[in-house]
Amino acid sequence: MNKYFVVFAALLLTVNTLSAKEVFPVMVKETQTPILIDREDNILFYVRVESLKNKALTSLTVNFGDDVDYNNIKALKLYYSGTESVQRSKGVYFSSSSYIESYSPGKTSKANESYSINIDEVQAPKGSVTFDCDAALFPGVNYFWVSLEMKRKTPLLAKITASIGEVKLDGVSFDINNEKIVESTHRMGVAVRNAGDDGVAAYRIPGLATSNEGTLLGVYDIRYNSSVDLQEHIDVGLSRSLDKGQTWQPMQKIMAFGENDGMPLAQNGVGDPAILVDSETGTIWAIAAWTHGMGNHRAWFNSQQGMDKTKTSQLMLVNSTDDGKTWSEPINITEQVKDKSWNFLLQGPGRGITMSDGTLVFPIQYIDKDKVPNAGVMYSKDRGVTWHIHNHAHTNTTESQVVELENGELMLNMRDNRKGSRAIYTTKDLGKTWTPHSTNRSALQEPVCMASLLKVKASDNVLGKDIVFFSNPNTTKARNMITIKASLDGGKTWKESNQLLLDEGHGWGYSCLTLVDENTVGILYEGSQAHMLYQNVSIKDIIK
Repeated sequence: MNKYFVVFAALLLTVNTLSAKEVFPVMVKETQTPILIDREDNILFYVRVESLKNKALTSLTVNFGDDVDYNNIKALKLYYSGTESVQRSKGVYFSSSSYIESYSPGKTSKANESYSINIDEVQAPKGSVTFDCDAALFPGVNYFWVSLEMKRKTPLLAKITASIGEVKLDGVSFDINNEKIVESTHRMGVAVRNAGDDGVAAYRIPGLATSNEGTLLGVYDIRYNSSVDLQEHIDVGLSRSLDKGQTWQPMQKIMAFGENDGMPLAQNGVGDPAILVDSETGTIWAIAAWTHGMGNHRAWFNSQQGMDKTKTSQLMLVNSTDDGKTWSEPINITEQVKDKSWNFLLQGPGRGITMSDGTLVFPIQYIDKDKVPNAGVMYSKDRGVTWHIHNHAHTNTTESQVVELENGELMLNMRDNRKGSRAIYTTKDLGKTWTPHSTNRSALQEPVCMASLLKVKASDNVLGKDIVFFSNPNTTKARNMITIKASLDGGKTWKESNQLLLDEGHGWGYSCLTLVDENTVGILYEGSQAHMLYQNVSIKDIIK
């Protein structure tokens, strides 16, 4: 949660609700964003100092929680980031700019020197750390921030709790009432893909699965020129982790069409992937939409009716039988599953499932002859040789995810263009007929964005209970507040006590969940700190 800690009183303030004349001289905002173990800087606290007569911030103390493992911490730093502009003088803000450029290639690992000056640094800090900085204050609002750098081998399940204990201006101490301050828990993460990695502008659309060998398999769009959707120069990438997400192998390209049939790269894009592990055979499947030609504008609007690749998108599969090390040539299944009247057919994206009877299922979406989007499922009864689609679940819906409930019933959780909340339907006959779920458009709010759904059997987790996990931006306003939720009754209720906020910052908001082991859920998502951000989360931290 956001917490605004005010010197002289533990008073909660909301950004932009008070005029600058009404705020206290020193205010602190604690972040609720992941601490990336592969970054040199992570923002722990924003410190806002309004000076009328004070000449200097002479010291600032950070207190770590009793449960912190100091062997994981490399450095604690204090930065100064200048003053506030007159243009924003009527609001209450905690930063003058973005101090770490998560979306600027080559500037994603540390503080941007254009916006921040390192005024003090403590290596291998322990307990209580005091910055004796004597930093000059300029008239008006001054911005500082506290940065945390972790060691690269810090376990992803490690946590940091901390608070600002004391601030001195011109040598005069202003104590914060720690009894009234509830510390946030800062969780670790790792940037699987950053802007600029391998010369690529952007990485989008995560899919995530765990192989039968325990390997984590993350798929995503490689968007070479910009972050825009198909049609563009886009390939499907894969990252593998053999150590539960701690480290990731170099990126592989598992689907790319080059200059197919004389069309340039940017008119042979393939993307929006989903991934599925056949739990019986171990075969891994990835699915994506290939668009050939169509000009360099949105394929969503330019894909047409019919089957020919020059007119409509093609639904493509690849598979791996060696734990994701190597992949087959693309398999075109468009003729098997697409109705000629549909304008566009594509997958979830995210992940598919293997049902208890061995049926392979991918969520799908298509744009019908009337240009209306609809979500549903496609399935294979013969280990991926042939695929079938019946009817859509609910109209005016798009990106969806599917889980199996009891007795072969499927639950489809859909992005809904009506805005506000998720559409949720169930089917007992693989999509021939659908029924609205009791929580349809009521229980799970969204800002119209992709989300993730994961069913974990009682036999596979530490709690010994059937659990349905869900992740998305937990708001109707923007693509931030990435949250994992858990339901213990098959998705009928989502108690607030069984929710965990991971990232309050703004990003693109897509996410995908997987079971790492009996104690841990993994999530790959488009976060505020990296294009493809991975975190491990203890199941017991989600379900209190």
